[in-house]
Amino acid sequence: MADNVENLMLEHLKRFQATLERIETKLDDLTSRVSNLESSVASIMQHLANLSAAGAAQQLSIDNINRRIDRIERRLELAN
Repeated sequence: MADNVENLMLEHLKRFQATLERIETKLDDLTSRVSNLESSVASIMQHLANLSAAGAAQQLSIDNINRRIDRIERRLELAN
């Protein structure tokens, strides 16, 4: 009877161990996937920052062109 109980306990422990190994494998996979997502988000944020900087540079150029046009209009007395 004691052998049956021992065998039953060993079988349960083997099942628990197998389940734990599957969980650990899935956790490793999920950890890797989250890491990839974090890298992707960081890359997207970097692209957005670059786009914002490019937009600011374009606005600065437009402002400079507008100042030059205003100065030209004043010199030619085209402004009302």
